[in-house]
Amino acid sequence: MILVNGLLSDSLPVTDRGLMYGDGVFRTLSVRSGKPQYLRSHLAKLAWDCAAIQLPALDLELLKVEITSACVDQSNCVLKIVITRGSGGRSYRVPDALVSNRIVMTSPFPRYPAHYGSQGVVARWCNTRLAVPSPTPGVKTLNRLENVLARMEWSDAAIAEGLLCDADDQVIEGTMSNLFYVQAGKLMTPDLSRCGVAGVQRDRIIALATNLSIPFGVKSPHKNDLISSDELFLCNSIIGIWPVTALGEQCWNVGPLTRQFQAELAQSDNDD
Repeated sequence: MILVNGLLSDSLPVTDRGLMYGDGVFRTLSVRSGKPQYLRSHLAKLAWDCAAIQLPALDLELLKVEITSACVDQSNCVLKIVITRGSGGRSYRVPDALVSNRIVMTSPFPRYPAHYGSQGVVARWCNTRLAVPSPTPGVKTLNRLENVLARMEWSDAAIAEGLLCDADDQVIEGTMSNLFYVQAGKLMTPDLSRCGVAGVQRDRIIALATNLSIPFGVKSPHKNDLISSDELFLCNSIIGIWPVTALGEQCWNVGPLTRQFQAELAQSDNDD
């Protein structure tokens, strides 16, 4: 199901600035039993993204209607919401009075092996570096070329994800996921104030750590610091949590905090 500005369609004008310049934002979430999971949180993120790149304020009620329409007769699927600045202007200068375009689309869940969540995954280091400082730290813009280039670095099906560092060799995120690590019982996640994407699942885990009184901190580690961690796991709104059991030459068992957060997230899943 694909809706463009509320109408069944799979096309946009070639002059759309999302296509021409990556001028837009998007968010991706799970639909379970026909209900978008944590929709309120995702829409809040989307509105924050729009404000960050000076897109017009979203009509959230209209967007909810379109999302409901797209999810009709859908059981379990992936929902993607895209907002572009609209069509117009040959140059980088934004013309006056552009009208944003809205895309709401569903697709099947990717067929990841079930054991990724239970037994963990193999990750690798990516050679591609994230530029710092990014003009849009935390924002999920349509310009994801760094992630595309990083994902092109490997074709080995045994490797589930690649980790990205910034230009200062600080570990920031996965190509499609946020990263958490555990050191001496303290849950840590990289700092996204200079680059990277802040996902809803990351926010949920941070909130859970606070509610559970689990020591928590934000710091972008260098490679050696990450390798010396006791536990690693990856997250996003589609995969949930994947423990990392191998990265380069380092191996881990699935740790107790990783298991605890998997269980807590499973119990708290809903469609807020």
